[in-house]
Amino acid sequence: MDYFNERETVELILEVALCPGDRERMTDILMDEFGSMKAILEAREEQLTKIRGIGKNTATTIRMVVPLLKAWEKASLSDPTRIGNTNEAERYCKSLLTGLRNEQFYVICLNSRCKILGQRRISEGSLSEVNAYPRIVIETALNYNAHSVIFCHNHPGGTNHPSQEDISTTIQMQQLLKEMQILVLDHIIVAGNECYSMVQHRDISYR
Repeated sequence: MDYFNERETVELILEVALCPGDRERMTDILMDEFGSMKAILEAREEQLTKIRGIGKNTATTIRMVVPLLKAWEKASLSDPTRIGNTNEAERYCKSLLTGLRNEQFYVICLNSRCKILGQRRISEGSLSEVNAYPRIVIETALNYNAHSVIFCHNHPGGTNHPSQEDISTTIQMQQLLKEMQILVLDHIIVAGNECYSMVQHRDISYR
């Protein structure tokens, strides 16, 4: 079988987790409590274990699903060491950020052939904001001897559209890096399964 619906997926996870009792009933309880499979998989351990019948081992197994999916998505990239277009950039950024509960900001450093030299998490914020520190961004790009960089951050539970501050901060960092002859190829915002490219929407230009 190539596809499971949400209920079947939750039941399968409970079976793998060796969850005792009626798994169909437990699936009903979890779906009623959290509202969706996505919310179940992103729930904190203390939220899961308060459900009668969900012990620590079962909660741990449930919480492992999203990191495993992220690892699979990164491994499934046709060439995980290279980002050649916006679609590949978005997939790579999603592999870094999908499922995270707090906003995080990454810099991905590339050489002149768009090969990934490395990536670094610059900062982690609250549920609704994250600070990108220009000094650390510049330091990261220089340490990797980057020809170009891609920024990405997430909006957990929110829209994938940038705020005006997102755009102005990106332009500021782009100008600083331009003085060092380092290009900012894009800034990708990840919100759930959706991505937003500032270059595609013409908020910034890498040329």
